Amino acid sequence: MEPLPFSQACENNKTFILEILQRHLTSHGRVLEIGSGTGQHAEYFAARFPDLTWLCTDLAENLPGLNQRILQAALPNLPAAVELDVTRHDWPAGKVRAVFSANTLHIMPASAVKDFFPGVARQLETDGLLLVYGPFKYQGEFTTESNARFDQWLKARDPASGIRDFETLIGYAKEVGLELLEDNAMPANNQLLVWRRTG
Repeated sequence: MEPLPFSQACENNKTFILEILQRHLTSHGRVLEIGSGTGQHAEYFAARFPDLTWLCTDLAENLPGLNQRILQAALPNLPAAVELDVTRHDWPAGKVRAVFSANTLHIMPASAVKDFFPGVARQLETDGLLLVYGPFKYQGEFTTESNARFDQWLKARDPASGIRDFETLIGYAKEVGLELLEDNAMPANNQLLVWRRTG
């Protein structure tokens, strides 16, 4: 059997993210995770919210390792992951209570970030929540020098990627009826943004 994909960052941040999720997620319903990656977050959170169904998605090339972890976890509320490309209109999950995504917006192309928000709005029930974890810029400025270096590394790998402007994301969200509730400072120069679908 192939070794499971592993992210040290997921191990480092999962307990801090859980504290925010526990404030916001209800005991029942469905959560759609966009860009589930290694599946470490999904396994950890699904085990701690046994009455929530945690729906994992990612690009097709990332599904084998992700589903290997899900199969090994054998949690009744963690079904097999499915393909989701945020640039397409046919998202697979149907209506959900919340959408969660960690460390994705700076990886996907800028054009896909713009598609991300209307896609989320289509999936969310009224009063549903969007929770996004990652690094962001504020008024065009990086919060730390390490984030500026990280942005340079991202752009060297893919010029369409990069740390996103908080104000740009707020604008995209507002256009589709998502109201910002919280901007939570997190360890390692990250934030966790929480929006609610209002209409």
